[in-house]
Amino acid sequence: MAYSILVANPKGGSGKSTFSTNLAGFYAAQGTRIMLGDVDRQQSSLSWLACRDQSLPPISGWKVVAGEPARPPKGTQVIVLDSPAGLRGKKLASLVAQVDRVIVPIQPSPFDIWASRDFFEVLLQEKAVRKQKAFVGVVGMRIDPRTKSARDLQQFLDGLDVPVIGHVRSSQLYVQAAAQGMTLFDLPASRTQRERDAWQSILAWLDN
Repeated sequence: MAYSILVANPKGGSGKSTFSTNLAGFYAAQGTRIMLGDVDRQQSSLSWLACRDQSLPPISGWKVVAGEPARPPKGTQVIVLDSPAGLRGKKLASLVAQVDRVIVPIQPSPFDIWASRDFFEVLLQEKAVRKQKAFVGVVGMRIDPRTKSARDLQQFLDGLDVPVIGHVRSSQLYVQAAAQGMTLFDLPASRTQRERDAWQSILAWLDN
């Protein structure tokens, strides 16, 4: 059975597609048979995948309809699901029930934190999460973990008992790579070491 990860946040512009594509890129670089599923009506991740050169480590695309049963092709080892803004209700419950991990990317602005409050209250009550069949973690997006913004985000999440599993720094490398259908993990390590280091705690949480 494939290991599956849902990337979700109710607010648009939170960095879901950036995170999803780069996570898929990491697994592809390891030689893992990875599928990138796009539940978003805009299909941003699949549009990005269409730009990806065939010489790069392969990532298979998968159009997923929230609320409808879906099985990955045989041989898939890891699935990353990129979800739409405003995901809620039966569609949210259906996706959470199918995955092993839920990662919530959040930017540390007060507006993003306020918009996420109700989402977390619903997400943490989903049956799969309550029964510890799916585990929830948060990634701070475009943030330096040493700043007051990072501490404010941590304080908010402490009240919900949700772990911050890592921080993805603001970097033009993500933008430059995305424009070519690439990820951080397709670029030379000598150029991206600082950004790759920031991913280590996220990847460790996924492997635990």
